[in-house]
Amino acid sequence: MNPTLLAGAVATALSVVSASAQADTPSASTSSSTELDAVIVTGTRGSTRTQFDTMAPIDVFTAEDVRAVESSDVNDILAQLVPSFVVQRLPMNDGLVFVRPATLRALSPDHTLVLVNGRRFHRSALLGGRGAQGADLAQIPAAAIKRIEVLRDGAAAQYGSDAIAGVINIILDDSLGGAFALKASEYSEGDGTTYGGELAYGFDLGGRGRLRLFAEYDNADPTSRSRQRPDAIAFQQAHPELDVPDPVQRWGQPELESTKAGFNLDLSLGGYTSLYGYGLYGTSDGLSDFNWRNPDTNSELFRTTDVFPGFDLRTIYPVGFSPQYGNESEDLHLLAGVRGALGDNLSWDASASHGSSSIDYTLGNSFNGSLGPASPTDFYLGNLEQEETNLNLDFVYAWQPAALSAPVNVAFGAEHRKETYTVSQGDEASWAVGPGAAAGLAPNASGAPGFSPAQAGSWDQTSQAAYLDVEVPVGERWAFGGALRYEDFSEFGDTLDGKLSARWEPIDGLALRGAWSTGFRAPTPGQLYSTSTTQGLDTNTLLVFNTGRLSPDDPIAQAMGAQPLRPEESESMTLGLAWQGAAGFSGSLDVYRIAVDDRFGTSAWRAVPDGIDNPMRYTSVYWFTNDFDTVTTGVDLVAHYRRALAQGDLGLTLAWNHNRTEVEGGSTAIATNPAQKRVFEDRLPRNKGSLAATFGRDRWEWMARARYYGAWTDSTGNSTGEIFQDFGDMLLFDLAATWQATEALSLRIGAENVFDRYPDEAVYQASRGLIYSRNAPYDTDGRNVYAQLRLRF
Repeated sequence: MNPTLLAGAVATALSVVSASAQADTPSASTSSSTELDAVIVTGTRGSTRTQFDTMAPIDVFTAEDVRAVESSDVNDILAQLVPSFVVQRLPMNDGLVFVRPATLRALSPDHTLVLVNGRRFHRSALLGGRGAQGADLAQIPAAAIKRIEVLRDGAAAQYGSDAIAGVINIILDDSLGGAFALKASEYSEGDGTTYGGELAYGFDLGGRGRLRLFAEYDNADPTSRSRQRPDAIAFQQAHPELDVPDPVQRWGQPELESTKAGFNLDLSLGGYTSLYGYGLYGTSDGLSDFNWRNPDTNSELFRTTDVFPGFDLRTIYPVGFSPQYGNESEDLHLLAGVRGALGDNLSWDASASHGSSSIDYTLGNSFNGSLGPASPTDFYLGNLEQEETNLNLDFVYAWQPAALSAPVNVAFGAEHRKETYTVSQGDEASWAVGPGAAAGLAPNASGAPGFSPAQAGSWDQTSQAAYLDVEVPVGERWAFGGALRYEDFSEFGDTLDGKLSARWEPIDGLALRGAWSTGFRAPTPGQLYSTSTTQGLDTNTLLVFNTGRLSPDDPIAQAMGAQPLRPEESESMTLGLAWQGAAGFSGSLDVYRIAVDDRFGTSAWRAVPDGIDNPMRYTSVYWFTNDFDTVTTGVDLVAHYRRALAQGDLGLTLAWNHNRTEVEGGSTAIATNPAQKRVFEDRLPRNKGSLAATFGRDRWEWMARARYYGAWTDSTGNSTGEIFQDFGDMLLFDLAATWQATEALSLRIGAENVFDRYPDEAVYQASRGLIYSRNAPYDTDGRNVYAQLRLRF
C-alpha cells in the first residue's frame, strides 16, 4: 500500500466527517473539548504546562486508552498507541522471548529512558540483541496506570543517560475507590488462550493523603505457527517404527504466567511537606521451545564412542529432542521521597529508590553430550541480576524578574546512581566439558550453556550528576528553555550535555516549537564486563554451532583488536507545529533528526586463532564495541478530532510516523559490511501509523482501528553470514464494543486483526519449520478475540 495514498485517504475522511458533524450538530461548535489540555510533567519541571504549551512533542494516553488495547503488556499497549514504537515477538530467541526488545524511532531499546512517576525505572537483567539493556516495560502492571506520557525528543540533558530517542513516563493511579476486572482472549487457531484479572483499591488516609493498592494476574497458553521440519519428515520416513512429534519444535509465543502487584502513596506530613512513594513487584514463569536435535544428523550428540561403551543417546531420545527453555523472573522497584516548600517560590524534593531485575534460566529436555550417561536432562543455567540505587535531590524556584509578566522556572538538582550487575553460575553439568569432548561429543547443556565459574561475577558502576533546567516565558507568545547536565561515571569519566528549546504562538491555538540537544548513553556494568555463550542453528546444514561473547577487556578479545567501551553520543534536532481549536481539532506535526556517534554494537564474529585455548569449543567469538555512527530522520503526525454527533460523541485519532536510519560510518559501513548496514537500515518499517475511531452513545461505545506497517527486510544469521527476505506492507483492523450495563459495570468484546491477516511466509527459514518470520514488527498469530468485564466500586 502506498503511504501517501493512505495518508491522503485519511485526510479526506477526516474532512468529510468534520463537515458532516458540523452540518448535523450546529450547537456543537461551542464545544471547547480538545486533546491537548492535559497538564504534563514529562520534559518540564514546571507545574502548569499542557501538551499544547510544551516546547517538545509529548503524547498523553489515559487509562481509558490503555484499556482499549487487549494486552496487559505495556509493550503491546504502546506499540498500538505510539506510531514510532515497535516491539517484536522473537519466538525461540533465548531470553528475548520473555524480555522483548522495544524501540522508539527505530533506535536501540536502551536509547529510551523509562520513568515511573517521574523517576528512573531500572533496567532488565537481560542483555538483548547486540547487547542492548533497556527497561522491561512488561514488569509494570497495566492495572496501575493512570496515564502514560511519551516525550518524543532527546532529553539526556534533563534526565541523564539513555534519553536519546525519548522518554516514557508511567504515571501511577492515585484515585479513590475500587476496580475489578476479568479478562479472557484466544487466537483464531484455537491456541494462545489467555485469562487474567485485575484488582485495585484506593484508600483515603483520613483526608491527609491516599494509598492505592493494585494487583494483576495473567496466564497465557503458547501459540504455534509451525509446520513439520523437512528433516523431521525424512527422519520419520527412515524410521517408520517411531512416532515423531509433529511439529518437532514450536514457533510461537511462549507459555507464560505472571503476577504483578504494588502500591502508590501520597501522605501529607503537615504544612507544605508530604511523604510519597510507590512499589512495584512482579514475578513471571515462562517456557519456550528450542531447535530440534535430529538423531540421524547430529553427530555431536547422537554418537557411540569408546569413551562411553554401550551408551547411545537414542535410548533416552529415540526421536531426538527439542530443549525447553525456562525463564523465571522476579522484579522489584521501591521509591520513597519527601517534598515540600521553602517559602512561596522554592520547592524541594528528596527521594531514594532501589530497583532489581533477577532472572533464573532453566533448560529441560536437553543433554550434555560430553558427559555421556552421567548427564542430566534438566539443567539450572544460572541467574542474571541487575540492581540500581538512585538518590535524587531536586529544587524548583519560581523567579519573578521585574521585566517579565510571568515567573522564570528555574530547576536544579543532583543525582547519585549505582548500578550492579551479577552473573551467578549454573549447575556444573550445564557448562561442563566432559570426557566425551575428546571424542567429538558436544559439551554444555545443548541449547543454552549455563554460566560457568569463569563467567560468574559481580560488577558495579557509580555516577554523580548535577543539572540546571530553566524555562523563560517572554510575553504571552514566546517561551525559551535551556538545560545543562554534568555527570561523572566511575568506569569511563564525565559528560556534559545541553538542550535549547523555544516556542512561539503567533495566533491563539497555533504554536511553532523547536529544540536542539546533545545526549549520551553510558555503557552498563553488564555490557562492560559480562560474558556469555550462545548456540545457533545453521539453516543450511541444520547443525548447532557455539558462539562466545567476550568482554572487551578479555585478553583474547584485546589480542584480536577489542577496545574499551565509550559512551554513545547524540545530537538531536526537532521542529514542529501544534494546534488546537474550539472546532474539535488538535494535533501536532514534528520533524526530527537524531545523530548517534559511537553506537553500541558487536564486533564481527571471528574464528578463535590457532594456539589459543578454546575449552568451550567456540565456532566464533565476538565482543561489544563502539561500532558505528547513524543518522535517524523522520516525521511524526498526530491529529485528534472530537465532536458531538447524532446524539453521541465521536472521536478520531490519526497517528503517523515516517522514520529512516542510515549508517554513516564505522565497521558496519557499506564498504566493510554491507549486510550489517542493511540490517540496521531496513529491519523495521520506515512507515507506521494508525487511524482510530470511537463513537459513544447512551450505554454503548464502539471502536474501530486500522494499523499500518510499512515494508521491512528480514534477516537470519548463519555461520556463513546473513540471509535476507523483503516483506511488503501490512494493514490490520481492530474492532470492539463496550456495553455500560450500569454506572459501575461494563463489558467489552473485541477482536484485534479482525480479518485474520498474516504476512508472507518466511521462505529462507522454512527448513526450521517456521512459517512466519520471528523478526516481524507485528503479531503473526492471526485474529485475537477477547472479552473484558470491569466493575468499579
